[in-house]
Parts: sequence; C-alpha cells; structure tokens
Amino acid sequence: MDTMTDLLTTFAARADAEDLVDVAWTDYDSPVGTLVLAATPDGLVTISYRRAEEVIDRLAAKLSPRVVAYPKRLDDVRRQLDDYFAGRLHHFDVDLDWRLATPFQREVLGVVREVRFGEVTTYQDVARAIGRPTASRAAGGANARNPLPIVVPCHRVIGSDGSLTGYGGGVENKAYLLAMEGSR
Repeated sequence: MDTMTDLLTTFAARADAEDLVDVAWTDYDSPVGTLVLAATPDGLVTISYRRAEEVIDRLAAKLSPRVVAYPKRLDDVRRQLDDYFAGRLHHFDVDLDWRLATPFQREVLGVVREVRFGEVTTYQDVARAIGRPTASRAAGGANARNPLPIVVPCHRVIGSDGSLTGYGGGVENKAYLLAMEGSR
C-alpha cells in the first residue's frame, strides 16, 4: 500500500469506530463489470452498475453526506458475490436496507426476491402476485430501478413472450446472469 491508501484506510477505520460512517461503499469487479456496493448499519443499500461518483452523490443526497469508502464493512457481501459468480451460492444471506426503494418497488421486489436461482418469472406474473394483474409495465419499471440487483434477482424476470426486456445493468448482463444460473 502507498501512503495515501494507508491514510484513507486509517481514516475510514477511525470514522467507523466513532460511528461517523453512515454509508460505506466500495467497488467490486465482477464478470458483469465494476459494481458499486454500499451499505448502511442496517444492511446493503445498493449495488449499482453506475459510476462511483454518481452513486456517492445519490447516496449523499438521499441518505447522508457521511459516505465513506470503507470496503471492510462490505466484506461479507463481496464474499457472497464471489461465491455467486463462482456458482457456489444460489441465495444471498445479507441484511438489506430498503430506503432507496419506493413502497411499490418493495412490494414488487419482495415477490422477485423469492424467484429461485435457475428459474424465471414474468412481469405479468409479478403483477398478479402483488394483486395488480394489469400492472405488468409498472412492475417492469420497479424492476428496472431495483437498487439491489443480483442480490434481489430482478434479472430473473422476463417478458411474457420469453424476451429479455429491460434490465438496469443492460440486457447483455441479464442474459449473462441467466445463462450463468442455467435458466437460459
């Protein structure tokens, strides 16, 4: 490590020890690109395909300006993602902080979270499951803005005709994740 990295690591650890880190974040290199992971003391709050600067700005505006690069707080999430991408993990076991999701998204993503590894469902089926059978487009929109992709597997939701419509991380990444899980 260089001196600057040592200083930043020491700063983050001290800020965490003094309960000054409201949101910890880190980059995670994955087969679907670099992801930004962030967690609050309540749990994982986002996994994002966007650039770190955009994610940090959003977290600071929506949750707290005390956003600190502190990978240690995300070690368990990174280990689980490593195991998932290696094919050894089929269900994530992490606490989730849902504050970046709307109440409607929480309802939709609660159904999506139950879709098992290697299986898919449709936006229409999700809409029916929440008691709103005509809301398949709205369910699709809620999926597209999922703040916790991969862990809350919105990539497992497809069009009624089997098409891979929409995914916040890009349709090519959706296809990769489904193929990796053996469902396409």
